[in-house]
Amino acid sequence: MAEVLVLVDHASGAVKKPAAEMLTVARRFGEPSAVFIGPGADTAKDLLARYGAEKIYSVSDSSAWEHLVAPQAEILAQLVSEKQPAAVLIPSNSAGKEIGARLAIKTESGLITDVEDVQAGGDGPVTTQSVFAGSYTVDSKVTKGTPIICVKPNSAAPEQAAGAGAFEELSVSISEDAKAAKITASEPKKASGRPELTEAAIVVSGGRGTGGDFSPVETFADTLGAAVGASRAAVDAGWYPHSSQVGQTGKQVSPQLYVAAGISGAIQHRAGMQTSKTIVAVNKDEEAPIFELVDFGVVGDLFQVLPQATEAVKGK
Repeated sequence: MAEVLVLVDHASGAVKKPAAEMLTVARRFGEPSAVFIGPGADTAKDLLARYGAEKIYSVSDSSAWEHLVAPQAEILAQLVSEKQPAAVLIPSNSAGKEIGARLAIKTESGLITDVEDVQAGGDGPVTTQSVFAGSYTVDSKVTKGTPIICVKPNSAAPEQAAGAGAFEELSVSISEDAKAAKITASEPKKASGRPELTEAAIVVSGGRGTGGDFSPVETFADTLGAAVGASRAAVDAGWYPHSSQVGQTGKQVSPQLYVAAGISGAIQHRAGMQTSKTIVAVNKDEEAPIFELVDFGVVGDLFQVLPQATEAVKGK
């Protein structure tokens, strides 16, 4: 079977959940090879092998990860040229999509982003996406070059499968053009004790109906071990950080469960959460558009409904 390159999403060496998901997906149509750019590959190799990585290509050269995304695209392009993989899987986040776009240009290949599922096809992997703000589901495949596929978090359940985990330190050549933009300082995100919004299995979001008081939303989310999101109206009003915005101009999420509290369901917000597996809405307005797409809806005041739901969950 041909190799499938998987770009590992990690933070200071700690592997993030999407990496395990993409290794699981890669096994459907090839032999997964993890590409780990940055420090910490030696400590992560056992985990990557546990999820099926047959090979682990490590790049620890500081110039590869101190200059934003351009060096990573060059490294992947060199691997594509050398290994001729069946596909390259990349996390579908802001950095990943830019890496994918640069890689597609360098290798003259097709690119598909925001992919929710990947399956083996007769002449290459077939991807599934939601398009036009979730109004349509389409199946697509790359017809030129090496398929470059950006996979959304929560697109597959991570499944362990022992891989050889053969470790190889790569010596790469990075152009001066790729080093034009350098990271001069970084600050770790303040820990909230909650999972990352785009990777969470459960997301509880609040909107205009909170009136700026997110306490019932946060309490309910913490009871479920969920991430907290917000609508554009809520973040524009300064009630919650912009980094928590869910929507077309915010973050796109696909959790197993999405709870929308006090959110009307404008198309902009729906575009960011419509692919969630199960959707629950709490809203006082029974005519709110959000009720058109939910699996379960509660017409009521979130300040009464969420505390009752929180107590019910605690009682289980």
